[in-house]
Amino acid sequence: MKTFLAFVRFLFGAALLPCCWGVTRALFDAVSAAAGAGGISLCAVAFLGGMLAFAAAWLALPHPVRAYVLGHELTHALWGLLFGARPSKVRVSASGGSVRLTKTNVLIALAPYFFPFYTFAVGLVALAVYAFVRPLPCLPLWMFAVGFTWAFHILFTVETLTERQPDVALYGRLFSWTFIYMANATLVLAWLAAASALSFGDVWSMAAWRCSAAYMHVFAAAAQAADKALRLCPALKSAVP
Repeated sequence: MKTFLAFVRFLFGAALLPCCWGVTRALFDAVSAAAGAGGISLCAVAFLGGMLAFAAAWLALPHPVRAYVLGHELTHALWGLLFGARPSKVRVSASGGSVRLTKTNVLIALAPYFFPFYTFAVGLVALAVYAFVRPLPCLPLWMFAVGFTWAFHILFTVETLTERQPDVALYGRLFSWTFIYMANATLVLAWLAAASALSFGDVWSMAAWRCSAAYMHVFAAAAQAADKALRLCPALKSAVP
């Protein structure tokens, strides 16, 4: 049974590959459209500056592993709560961590790899300030913090996925990696819609068009390959009704 489930997850992961390519194309389309619609704003510069600042810190300073592990385990706990699980016994150390949950699923298990916990925390603090002070003061600084924490999430996720992770092994590497990539890319598209002149409808239309085009190319290539196989093997062609 485990072998069958692993095979099914592998097939699902393979089926998501064209969608990953389509979403990647949609990301480039959305970035280009956002830049063309409103130009490069101070907030966009601050966001990119935050990402570059963390990237520089990542290269020059020791990595804040404990902070990542804490965010990782708290993300498991948060998503567990969303699905009715009871978290307990959170353990954090420089070598790893754990949290006990009464149940799990694919979203709970893989959430730390696509949900930027500290970016979410920055957003919550910004909303709390905005509830009392409008407009939100020092918006570029908030955007810098969003970029900084998002780079934290991206770089640690990439580094972590190069190692063996029980969360990833539970659902298979191909399925987990494609799912994680799709979820991260979708979150970036949503952020572009929220932080630029583009609407959510704009970015989802781009993603839907690019993904459907990717699958059409795959189906066309498969049809061509099947046609060539039939031509090379007359016996097989005669057996096909």
